[in-house]
Amino acid sequence: MTATDRALELARAAAEAAADKLADEVLALDVSEQLVITDVFVVASADSDRQVRAVVDAVEERLRGMGVQPLRREGLAEARWVLLDYAEIVVHVQQTEDRRFYALERLWKDCPVVELPASVTAGRGAGDEA
Repeated sequence: MTATDRALELARAAAEAAADKLADEVLALDVSEQLVITDVFVVASADSDRQVRAVVDAVEERLRGMGVQPLRREGLAEARWVLLDYAEIVVHVQQTEDRRFYALERLWKDCPVVELPASVTAGRGAGDEA
């Protein structure tokens, strides 16, 4: 099984929203073969708690415009690692040092990388780190 078209659409929109707020190293991983609870992880880095919150707000606004709300939101109070669970996709926005420490892309390295729009991959350090 691979990620659904809807999950890919949401993941690309979330990635674009993160990139619009200058998130670093934005990537999406198709985890549908490994997990039954979601299809795609979107992972993005930000330099500070303020930027993490800005990225999260942008993602939520963009996806709200597509008719979806997060089922669950965790970590916003500390804004070091915020998880937005949309069922089909899970968005992880991490401060840069936490991203390096937890290294989700290494943990899920066997999962295919989802192709993202040029507007995302042309940004600050986007995409090629997986």
